[in-house]
Amino acid sequence: MPTLIYVIEDDENIRVMLQMALASFSYGVLAFGNAEDALAECEKTMPSLFIFDIMLPGMDGVSAVRLLRAKDKSVPVLMLTAKDTEVDKVVGLDAGADDYLAKPFGVMELAARVRALLRRGAPQDEPMITQGDLTINIASREVRIGGGLIELTYKEFELLLLLAKNIGRVMPRDELLNAIWGYDYFGETRTLDAHIKSLRRKLSDDAENQTYIKTVRNVGYRFYGGKV
Repeated sequence: MPTLIYVIEDDENIRVMLQMALASFSYGVLAFGNAEDALAECEKTMPSLFIFDIMLPGMDGVSAVRLLRAKDKSVPVLMLTAKDTEVDKVVGLDAGADDYLAKPFGVMELAARVRALLRRGAPQDEPMITQGDLTINIASREVRIGGGLIELTYKEFELLLLLAKNIGRVMPRDELLNAIWGYDYFGETRTLDAHIKSLRRKLSDDAENQTYIKTVRNVGYRFYGGKV
């Protein structure tokens, strides 16, 4: 059975192009002209990947992704938009999207982004990581501290998981950016630093009380399983 992708795009020409392009790479595709129909279909079948246009009739793509993330934090989301500004990127990513592709784009670039996101969304070998009183359940994508559930965005979870898998190792900023956001964000350290700040706040791990994530000045970040 082919990998199923939902395409949500109101422009019929682009929608058909996406269907044909993805089908040529042997993906199964269901296409929708609005977010409401796509979310309704999710009640029957959840795809392996969503491709959302930001500007949609009725419910916009950002709102749809927020609703989706409230129910399922595991399925990757690629967001499409005609806009190519930093603000639009941040809004989409903060809503829970995993990557961002500005129109117009090439079919090969689209395919590369899709493959990368599907790899990230693939099941992990180890079901759980526990360090000190912090527990990361990879299967359910839940993070708990002392039994209490910590609500993280998709990117925050991916970032924490990557750091935890490399406990004790200093991970350079560029390596983290490339692994979590992809080559399009290579060198944009503000994106990473903002997510680290948000992650620390949720973990009650501020810049002075670096319980879990330690800053290594001019290099990157290192994960610890307890107080340092």
